[in-house]
Amino acid sequence: MESDASTSPRRRSTSCYSDSGDSSCSEPFSECGSDDLSFTPAAAAGIHRLLLSCAAEASDGTISSLVAELESPSSSLDSLRRASMELRLLAKHNPDNRIRIAAAGAVRPLVALLSHADPLLQEHGVTALLNLSICDENKAIIVEAGAIRPLVHALKAAASPAARENAACALLRLSQLDGSAAASIGRAGAIPLLVSLLETGGARGKKDAATALYALCSGARENRLRAVEAGAVRPLLDLMADPETGMVDKAAYVLHSLVGIAEGRSAAVEEGGIPVLVEMVEVGTPRQKEIATLSLLQICEDNAAYRTMVAREGAIPPLVALSQSSSARPKLKTKAEALIEMLRQPRSASLRARPTAVVAAE
Repeated sequence: MESDASTSPRRRSTSCYSDSGDSSCSEPFSECGSDDLSFTPAAAAGIHRLLLSCAAEASDGTISSLVAELESPSSSLDSLRRASMELRLLAKHNPDNRIRIAAAGAVRPLVALLSHADPLLQEHGVTALLNLSICDENKAIIVEAGAIRPLVHALKAAASPAARENAACALLRLSQLDGSAAASIGRAGAIPLLVSLLETGGARGKKDAATALYALCSGARENRLRAVEAGAVRPLLDLMADPETGMVDKAAYVLHSLVGIAEGRSAAVEEGGIPVLVEMVEVGTPRQKEIATLSLLQICEDNAAYRTMVAREGAIPPLVALSQSSSARPKLKTKAEALIEMLRQPRSASLRARPTAVVAAE
């Protein structure tokens, strides 16, 4: 729903924006959701024994036999389920197993499972690849095995929510390989699906989607435009405006990446982002004040009309307080002062030294 950014009321809150009640400036993005297995009570005892055995280092013979089971055209559905689940668990618990499983040639047959009609096999395949991708040495192997498009398809159409969420996590990890991988994931159609997960997913799905979007948009500039065109700005602002979601920081960092392009700045203003960002400068945690200030600085730099809107929203007093705060970092104070100067002289020349990245919080 569109809003009039110049006149929309700013929601006043007496509580501080915080994802966890912690106002420290720790990193906003932890690793994505874990490989969480759930089973019926009848299967729990057997699975517990399997988990204990998989936590140990597996022999090369054991891994090779599991891979052979996946590759055999005569394997039954139950055999495929058992082999894929064991590889999934072996990769979940033991770093050495991850390297040895990939070296044994498991990646390609696991990728093939993503196209299988059985939902459980899809989930085991997606999640085994996620667990293998934790190891940096395996990321290139997984990409080279053609996993990106099947993972994007799983993100779109897998039967279980767990498979879709784990596909988002796996894509996040693969995007960390290099900019080319991040761009390939964007070109494969992942961005609109992640935006949809951000809008409609459960708590874990939303967090995984935000983390993946941040990685993809940071890794490849072209993905920022894809995210804006997919409508990412509106759900990001909704999450930023609602501390109860526990997503304020994550959403704010993704938005900061998007306002690095002109289309993102326009979308942020049109969707009512200025009031949300100004309030974050006013009542947010130290980290939120910083990211909101940097986002406003980007929005204002090249547009006098936007500067006027930000000033009318009441940004100058909280920015002055931030610039005078004894706890604020010197670099942040400098940015706040530069933004104050812009807002006081909105028709003056643009600031030339716009920040291109968020400085890591100390």
